[in-house]
Amino acid sequence: MFIRIAGAQLNQVIGDFPGNRDRILDAMAWAQEQEADVLALPELAITGYPPEDLLLRDSFIKANLAVLQELAAAAGPMLTVVGFVDRTDPVATSTLEDSAVRSIANAAALLYDGEVRGIYHKVHLPNFGVFDEERYFVPGVDPNLVWDVGDASLGVSVCEDIWVEDGPPLLQAKAGAQILININASPYHFDKHRERLELLQSHVAAAGIPLVYVNQVGGQDELVFDGGSMILDSTGAIVYQARQFEEDRFWADAEVGVHTLAGLPGAPEHVLRTSPPAPRPGSDPRLDEDAEIYAALVLGLRDYVQKNEFPGVVIGLSGGIDSALTAAVAVDALGGDRVWGVSMPSPYSSEGSIEDSRELARRLGCRFDVLPIDDVFQSYLDSLAESFAGTPPGVAEENLQARIRGALLMALSNKFGPMVLTTGNKSEVAVGYATLYGDMVGGFSVLKDVLKMRVYRLARWRNRDEEVIPAAIIDKPPSAELRPDQLDTDSLPPYDVLDAILEMYVEGDASIGDIVAEGFDEALVERITRLVDRNEYKRRQSPPGVKITTKAFGKDRRLPITNWYRSS
Repeated sequence: MFIRIAGAQLNQVIGDFPGNRDRILDAMAWAQEQEADVLALPELAITGYPPEDLLLRDSFIKANLAVLQELAAAAGPMLTVVGFVDRTDPVATSTLEDSAVRSIANAAALLYDGEVRGIYHKVHLPNFGVFDEERYFVPGVDPNLVWDVGDASLGVSVCEDIWVEDGPPLLQAKAGAQILININASPYHFDKHRERLELLQSHVAAAGIPLVYVNQVGGQDELVFDGGSMILDSTGAIVYQARQFEEDRFWADAEVGVHTLAGLPGAPEHVLRTSPPAPRPGSDPRLDEDAEIYAALVLGLRDYVQKNEFPGVVIGLSGGIDSALTAAVAVDALGGDRVWGVSMPSPYSSEGSIEDSRELARRLGCRFDVLPIDDVFQSYLDSLAESFAGTPPGVAEENLQARIRGALLMALSNKFGPMVLTTGNKSEVAVGYATLYGDMVGGFSVLKDVLKMRVYRLARWRNRDEEVIPAAIIDKPPSAELRPDQLDTDSLPPYDVLDAILEMYVEGDASIGDIVAEGFDEALVERITRLVDRNEYKRRQSPPGVKITTKAFGKDRRLPITNWYRSS
């Protein structure tokens, strides 16, 4: 016996109840046209994910429940599994008292023939990294619920439930489920797909039944949801692999029957046939490493700009690789007509940097303007001459140039509407090699979680078919050009060394001793880690940016600004 399972990975918008409803209804209509028996939709598909403190507003919960009833009324003879916020307490208030906060659950509704036929509450609530679900939800108490769909039995769980060993999916299999469905809003970081696949295959190996994994897609603030939904047969083989970083709809015929619960006492010995009766189009291949990260940056930027209704972006083009890669991502995300590049040369800017920026803009097909800041810079120096008298020129004068550029970009943003993109990378942001209220000015930071050496890799990847980013930009030694003959290496170690230290200290939470034990100079490690710690105050004031690693600055890494602790 076979059952047709459909899935739709949707790009929902938090709080857009009419739009989210319509996208769900459209997916339901499509799945019925495919003669699906079951349609699985993402976690919290009605509200969008993560809704954060909107969950503290009773009106938000009511609006989400109203949409659920609309969807239920539209449901026909096909079971739809959809994520929503459920009440666990019939008495709700509109205050922020604990009784109101703790009265809701992250839930999945089972809709069929005009009604809500079943509800599952997420049992395991993640409370680490970017997740904060224990702040809002109460955990479910029925992890082994199983529902009948015709002659088949179905186990439904939500996201984190499947990341727990011996969690609800395995309990549902033990209770008689013949197919497992897990709905998700699982954010991306590099190599997440491999982690998911290994996890899902381990569950299939233990349960001996097919598994359907449906994930959200789209950008939400600093998070990117990569989709990559999967259907696995009872052997753990991928029946269908959905696209990454794009909305996708898919279906497959899964065989149901007696199943083997590997390693469980009393499990019957039976081998399932795995060939479906109806052929399916081939799965989308997984993107390679650089393509995957680049796609995450593009999707994260596109959705941030479009969901926040900015008409476009404006970027300060310095002639360096960071601003060049940011501009390339922006054009790929939004189109050249929505990207505005601005060169703002100072007395220390090289002519090559201006012309490299002009050529970059020409190749990308975006607007390009030159706004010299020489006179403005001199007027600042004149205004400060008395206060600065008797002191040698230094960082203060250098940073004035960055702050003038930030002010000009914000003026263009205020006048014409495009959002300013900052162009700093994770290596610079980590050690404070950036000017507060200068080159850190902006609404979004594309490269905030991208280390410098990865910036070079992505630029070369973008040039794989044609040279979009001029080779002169990639090949030149990095420089802020804020004083004569300045190079980044005047202040920092070579980026390959710096990035290796940062990966261990920031992303791996390694101690200074652990890093030194890997062969790095102790004095250098002391200096770099001290810079990281001392510049937390800058990062706290920086714009959000796309998360691509397991430890991005922001929600992932929460350290006190005032902090005297030093590991030894």
